[in-house]
Amino acid sequence: MKPEASDILNISAEQLMTGTLPHLSASYLQGTTAIHALLLRFAALEYERGAEIRVAENADIRAAFAELGHLVRDAALKAKLGAAPADRSLAISTLDETNADLRRLLIALHVHLEEIGAHDGEKRIWRLLKTMAERRVVSLF
Repeated sequence: MKPEASDILNISAEQLMTGTLPHLSASYLQGTTAIHALLLRFAALEYERGAEIRVAENADIRAAFAELGHLVRDAALKAKLGAAPADRSLAISTLDETNADLRRLLIALHVHLEEIGAHDGEKRIWRLLKTMAERRVVSLF
């Protein structure tokens, strides 16, 4: 699509901030318009990087399962980790579903590792969570 959705959203946000906002007299309307412009910028950013973030997270979680699977003592959990869902589509909604399923498994793995005292495994999961949080940081500048 030309122009891209992110371009349209950014142009719309810019128009609200520079073309509309200065002409509004009520502070409530100014604040509301500024918030809407900011939301448009966030939407543009999400459009641009949303799939990439989710695909990377899902791959990183599956890699942690492969790396830490040998520590798992619970056969049912080990089987679930081995059958972790793959990305069925690049649609954000589908990637989000897979991500949620993988995160539930990651939590179960983390609990299990904590219960058996596998501290190195726990540290690996904390590093993964930190990486995932850093990847999702939103910056408009």
